[in-house]
Amino acid sequence: MFAEERQLVIAALVATEGRVTVTDLAARFVITAETVRRDLDTLEAARHLRRVHGGAVAIDRLSLSEPSLDERQTQRLDEKSRIADAAMRMIPTSRTGSIVLDAGSTTERLADRLSGFTPAVAGDQLLVITNAVPIAGKLSRNEAIQLDILGGRVRGLTSAIVGAGAVAQLGALRPDIAFIGANGISATFGLSTPDSVEAAVKSAIVRSARRVVVLADSSKLDQETLVCFAALAAIDTLVTDAAPSADLAAALAAADVDVVIA
Repeated sequence: MFAEERQLVIAALVATEGRVTVTDLAARFVITAETVRRDLDTLEAARHLRRVHGGAVAIDRLSLSEPSLDERQTQRLDEKSRIADAAMRMIPTSRTGSIVLDAGSTTERLADRLSGFTPAVAGDQLLVITNAVPIAGKLSRNEAIQLDILGGRVRGLTSAIVGAGAVAQLGALRPDIAFIGANGISATFGLSTPDSVEAAVKSAIVRSARRVVVLADSSKLDQETLVCFAALAAIDTLVTDAAPSADLAAALAAADVDVVIA
């Protein structure tokens, strides 16, 4: 096999598996580790992957990689819909209830369902607190929902409201449930997101709520991005669309996190 052909195969492996190692590639192609490293250098120069210790990872697995909200709204729609349906069953049914909806494409799917919310008893209300501009827009016309929007700066990439003001507001609240998203969920690193100011708001949401429910499709499992905003022990429930890996499942069980497969 020519070097160019081999490199195309390596690029495809990285794209589908997310990570490759020098040892595995050397065995697969029956070549030396040094040849593999030269191939990886070539592919990194062409922006097909990123070199890491012992191998390479896909560009979208980098700690600062973050697709826009518009991009995420077109990805894994069926999985996110199932997660939102499961989360909807957790909405408080008492005379008055309060929830926080974090910014994100999966929490926005839950907001789509809440836009048609009707209480079990006429006159009951649900308080929804959010730092997401799109979510606020979707819920603003439902008279059964009392809507509170956190104040601060709007981060363009995610349409999330961030900043010290939002963090301070959350510090004075104790909502019944927080529904929160994450870019990565790891057995060792916990819950993470690429942006530090958004991480600060997420941390404040986690600290504020009586119960914390993470809504994350399975592509976020076993992933780590730049900033950890909560340990696994800080959350109560993970709603996802596929069973976690053995290592992550063990860590979640040790942290007493209930896992719901939607």
